[in-house]
Amino acid sequence: MLTFFTIPKPFQGHNDIIQRNAIKSWCQLKFEPPIEIILMGDDYGVAEVASEFSIKHIPLKEKNEFGTPLLSSAFGSAQQYAQYNILVYVNSDVIFFQDLAEAVHRVDKLPFLLCGRRWDLDVTEDIDFEDSEWSTKLLGRIKNEGKLHGHAGMDYFIFPRNAVKMPGFTVGRPGWDGWLVYDFRMREIPVIDATEAITVVHQNHDYSHSIYCEKNRVGGPELKKNTAIAGGAANMMTLRDADWVLNRESIERPKLPLRILSFLSLYYPWRALLGIKRTIRGQA
Repeated sequence: MLTFFTIPKPFQGHNDIIQRNAIKSWCQLKFEPPIEIILMGDDYGVAEVASEFSIKHIPLKEKNEFGTPLLSSAFGSAQQYAQYNILVYVNSDVIFFQDLAEAVHRVDKLPFLLCGRRWDLDVTEDIDFEDSEWSTKLLGRIKNEGKLHGHAGMDYFIFPRNAVKMPGFTVGRPGWDGWLVYDFRMREIPVIDATEAITVVHQNHDYSHSIYCEKNRVGGPELKKNTAIAGGAANMMTLRDADWVLNRESIERPKLPLRILSFLSLYYPWRALLGIKRTIRGQA
């Protein structure tokens, strides 16, 4: 039913630990038929880990001048070669629980873009997925130690095959995710905020894999180029702009005032004001 695809960082040091944790959590998901997982790229260890877990590997030939993979290549390849018609792009450090399966089964709109906010959590060790209580223990840690990210904290996107035509954004740099929400809204395709229905753990990490690392992101020329491809911060939206909400029981319209904000986001003057605000706060 679902095809996961991701572009991992090199499997070294802390990134090796958290990316293996993420992949193992995906392998735990109970779907019928079982999910397909695709690792993309040719960074250190990617092909080897794909072989280790008996999952598909697709090298990515399209890169920018810094050697960073382009999302246009990843999304194009996924939509061409995926086994299933519902795709999940997910960052390679994100842990899912079984509520993902339950939520996807309740989405009755087609096409759609389903995404949600993440829980940030410090994880420094391998998670024991052989422990039948691993999910209960991790959910307990989220409650006690985790922090729910703001409305721009989108680390996964679920959508039907051929619903996305991704420009040449650089992976792992800000801007493209906000543009994706903008693109679906402007095409009047439902954007569904699944924060209440799907719990996801983002395992905290630094950004030292890039020479342009900043405290909470990668900046520099790749950030500027992503912003230019999007057409500026006015064309980047967050989950505040979602026009539907998926909770544990149903899909419904956002409650006020978010419903008003999602309506206003369709109009340029309001988006421009929000874009200026996000730029000042370093969110775009």
